[in-house]
Amino acid sequence: MRLLRLFILTTLLSGPVLADTAQTTKTETYDLLFRDGTLDDVSRDKSLVYDRHVSNRLLPDTATRDTGRIVLEFGGEDAGQANLKFRQDGKYRNLGSFPASVGNPIIMYFVETVVRDMAESAGGSPFYIRNRVKESLIRPAERHEEGDSVDVILRPFDGDPNAARMNGFGDLALTVTMSDEIPGWYRSLSASVPAPDGGAPIYSSTLSFDGMEDSE
Repeated sequence: MRLLRLFILTTLLSGPVLADTAQTTKTETYDLLFRDGTLDDVSRDKSLVYDRHVSNRLLPDTATRDTGRIVLEFGGEDAGQANLKFRQDGKYRNLGSFPASVGNPIIMYFVETVVRDMAESAGGSPFYIRNRVKESLIRPAERHEEGDSVDVILRPFDGDPNAARMNGFGDLALTVTMSDEIPGWYRSLSASVPAPDGGAPIYSSTLSFDGMEDSE
């Protein structure tokens, strides 16, 4: 439970038909999403790079602000820290530092940015939103498997009595795709709010693993 505790303390898809569909238990949801040791085999001389792409029909300008690249690099004593940076147009800003021994913090960044984006776009209390999302991380969830990948799909506001007042975000779905073949465990992390008319999503945020590069 170390990574989940750290998350609570510090922050707070289309594709082919998959071969197997099931429901996780509470423990399985947690164990998959917050897997320990996911950075242990990553060379400390390398950085993990993720592309972040955002679209938002409620606040279109945020797409430009938030679309860029997230870089995870190691530093600190004995390269024991995993440092996240946001890169855009040749500039960067620091996003935070986490113990590398715990696991890959990219999932914490992803969840917290979705919480922020929802509060900014739909209104409402960010504390309420964050608590509902956190609860969804430790309850049974939809699970799909194909080859070496596994998807876990969370619907934090399914059945929420306030869902109708969330400007569509009551239908928010978070999809995390993981694989042992991907350094750092996470192939992609996406959040989507479908449009009632079947058109482009009201909101979409996707972090996709883009490879490794030599650390600066």
